[in-house]
Amino acid sequence: MKELLRSTDPTVLAFATALLNGEGIDCFEMDVNMSVLEGGIGIFPRRLLVHAEDLEDAQLVMRDNGLPVSDRG
Repeated sequence: MKELLRSTDPTVLAFATALLNGEGIDCFEMDVNMSVLEGGIGIFPRRLLVHAEDLEDAQLVMRDNGLPVSDRG
């Protein structure tokens, strides 16, 4: 799995997940439990991961829709 997106904004993560699912690209949200432990104040970013073979397609979908892409992929 490769990191596609890192954000503290749950709406960005939800939008990105919906876009990727619409394109048939599986994704997984990491660090959800850390976000819960912090009390929901949004200081710890969540990461959105995709399969390594889907990374380039996922990055294209993100850029086409004006969403940021992680450089840590």
